[in-house]
Amino acid sequence: MFKAYFDLFENDFMVSLTSRLEEMIPGGHMVLTVIGSDRKSNFSGILNDIVLEETVLGQENSRAILPQVTRSKASPESLLDSTYRNPQVFWRPRTMLPSRTAAQIPSAKTMISAAASAAATIVLLRSLVREYLPAEFRSYIFYKFETLINSFSSELTLVVEEYDNLNHNNLFKAAELYLEPIIPPDAKKLKISLTKKESKFSLSLDRYQEIVDTFNGVTLKWKFISKQVPMKYVPSSDNFNSTPISEDRFFELSFHKKHKDMVIDVYLKHVIKKSKEVKDDKRSLKLFTLRHDRMSGRRGDVWQSVDLHHPSTFDTIAMDMEAKRTIMEDLDRFVKRKEFYRRVGKAWKRGYLLFGPPGTGKSSLIAAIANYLKFDIYDLELTDLRTNSDLRNLLISTENKSILMVEDIDCSIELQDRLAQARAMTPSRHNPAAFNQVNQPQVTLSGLLNFVDGLWSSCGDERIIIFTTNHKERLDPALLRPGRMDVHIHMSYCTPCGFKMLVSNYLGLTEHPLFPSVEALIETAKVTPAEVGEQLLKCEEPESVLTGLIEFLEGKKSERSKREDGNRDNNEEPGAAEGELAQELDGNNGEVVKKEVDGSNGEVVKKEEGAEEADGENGKIVKG
Repeated sequence: MFKAYFDLFENDFMVSLTSRLEEMIPGGHMVLTVIGSDRKSNFSGILNDIVLEETVLGQENSRAILPQVTRSKASPESLLDSTYRNPQVFWRPRTMLPSRTAAQIPSAKTMISAAASAAATIVLLRSLVREYLPAEFRSYIFYKFETLINSFSSELTLVVEEYDNLNHNNLFKAAELYLEPIIPPDAKKLKISLTKKESKFSLSLDRYQEIVDTFNGVTLKWKFISKQVPMKYVPSSDNFNSTPISEDRFFELSFHKKHKDMVIDVYLKHVIKKSKEVKDDKRSLKLFTLRHDRMSGRRGDVWQSVDLHHPSTFDTIAMDMEAKRTIMEDLDRFVKRKEFYRRVGKAWKRGYLLFGPPGTGKSSLIAAIANYLKFDIYDLELTDLRTNSDLRNLLISTENKSILMVEDIDCSIELQDRLAQARAMTPSRHNPAAFNQVNQPQVTLSGLLNFVDGLWSSCGDERIIIFTTNHKERLDPALLRPGRMDVHIHMSYCTPCGFKMLVSNYLGLTEHPLFPSVEALIETAKVTPAEVGEQLLKCEEPESVLTGLIEFLEGKKSERSKREDGNRDNNEEPGAAEGELAQELDGNNGEVVKKEVDGSNGEVVKKEEGAEEADGENGKIVKG
């Protein structure tokens, strides 16, 4: 078998030499390299052994001299049957693989042992460095090394940490919200969550994941990094408790250093703007109320909230179209004038007073405003507060872009007569009940005025304060002036326009033969939108509902006529309960007018002109 392979190799070898010989030029040389081995089971091993044993070596430098050949006379056999006639061509053995005298390749066990020794040495050196070199010095060395490496790079990296000196970094949260919509569909690993105060799922990057963003033709790379650290405590969002954290979370924003100014001045502002849009799209409106245990030493937020799903909008509320348009234009102008308020030196807030009989839609209008602006509502009950300090603490604990609502302000606190309040501060000793009542802590008119228009009112931006009352005449004029209550909105009885809106919402009708009869009665019957809505709920058949509504309106009109006749007969003196005179600021001409108010329903039945009073810049009355 070996001889057959040897003969085949010899034949192939001769063919190869013949081909190479034909390519040689006269006087040329050929270098033939044969890889040797320490085994004799093949031809290359035999040649290698021949050279090593100097069987064909003719000189001390281990050269096998082969003849120089020409193309005309040389043959492959002449290369094998060589003599020493021409010393210019020679054979030099080169050991390509270990021979019997060469070193052996290290075994796998030896290599693993060497690697383990090297690793142990590195660990030992690391322990020694940590033991004997201060952390500050190590940080300095690492910083210098990183600086050296970065000096050869054109990339700049901005680090956005979650906390900045134990304070929440708003840019970190903005980056989380901004990156959520641009997460690529081929992302391998993401985090998904649903928080208690949101209605939609949230996606975010897992640790060490990257997102590539493009802005104005510039490529930017975001990378989220999270590292375990020793436990530490940071202030919570309510500023009362502390939250333990055991990891440092931050984003690395990398880009070409030549775009540094553009990224800081333009791109990051773009990130903040887009994050607000994402937050507004995800958030659910909240209705906040005071916690019942806020005074019992509990540390934490003084407000508790529920989701606000009130369906009222300006499209469904029963008001005149002109009044609704005026309110919406005022709201739009307010939210767009942040720089204007800053320039004129006023707190960015707006005060609204909603007054009118019960059932005219004051609460529905507040819900419509909240849905229109996407503002949360804080329902403040003044009777639950003991001191002015409590009122201030509640104010500073509310968020921006919110509505602070105080319903029935005339019933919440004694605000009408400050002289009476001053007299009450010096009660008679013979009246212990009055003495004890005065010494009981309470919110004062001065505290409420400072809350609405004092220094404390500037603790926050883009806030709307809304007071509601059924009896505007009972409020102190100091509370009604512009700057405190900028817009006065009269929520009147149901009008023909309001009726059409209600019947469209309840029955889906825009026209009906009975509409003229209903509209004529509504103008004289003086019924509230709540009463009309209750009648429309009784049946789904339009003809029956409208017929029943006409009967109801005729009955209300008859009752009203009888009541007015009785009032004229039994109460002719001015100043009686049914004819109480009240002052109201007229937004059209700035005059104070006297109105005779019907004590049974609060409706104005007569006006008399009075003394003039300067109208404020924004003070006005919108009649619904």
